Amino acid sequence: MPRTLPRREPALQKHHVARLARVVEEPFPEGRYPAMAEAEFAAVTEGLVAELGDGPFWIFAISSLIWNPAFDFVQARPAVAHGWRRSFCMDMQEWRGTPDQPGLMLALDRGGSCVGMAYQMPPGDTYAQMLRLVKREYYYRGDEVWRRWLTVRTRDEVGGQGCTVRALHFYCAPTAHRDVIRLPLHDQARRLARAVGPAGSCVEYLHNTVTHLEALGIHDRYLWALQAMVAAEIDAAKTEATGT
Repeated sequence: MPRTLPRREPALQKHHVARLARVVEEPFPEGRYPAMAEAEFAAVTEGLVAELGDGPFWIFAISSLIWNPAFDFVQARPAVAHGWRRSFCMDMQEWRGTPDQPGLMLALDRGGSCVGMAYQMPPGDTYAQMLRLVKREYYYRGDEVWRRWLTVRTRDEVGGQGCTVRALHFYCAPTAHRDVIRLPLHDQARRLARAVGPAGSCVEYLHNTVTHLEALGIHDRYLWALQAMVAAEIDAAKTEATGT
């Protein structure tokens, strides 16, 4: 569960993010990943609502849904998913990367445990809430294979009592998929320190995730090691470019 140690300052800072900031036009080759049509969004949403059943609607978030949720919720609790861990294992040749300089995005991969945030959606109009989430998380046909319903253990900040809930997570790595890539940590850092796409840089994504998790008292040792390596990569590139 979340640590109670004093908050630490990450090596990866805003000036590192600023060094990678630039405008990148959409490089995605037409037809490689067909965009989902409105009818497909509706079908995915209807399927998820049916899978939800009559119980409370929970979302388990590990990264951008924490610092850019784009949804309403009635409560938020730290929560742990056992058997899953954060991993930059999504090969990203669009969005925050390009085919020439691919990036990586976070997903849950098998093994260990992951502390994130569980959000309970407001009661009523479940379809509209789910559709909004689906349109935020999915764009290309086939993205839906990454979704998974997880059993997570929440923690009530008042008194430390918690409960087990069934929560939807949008990106759990399939066992085998063409966009799943499991690189050594150093190779992950090299990609993250360089990749920029039409949605911004991987550095910005990593920085936002680490700083917001730390603000919540969630310390992920994997991300902490990675952000330091990415900062060092950017600093080394600056030194090489300027000779200072």
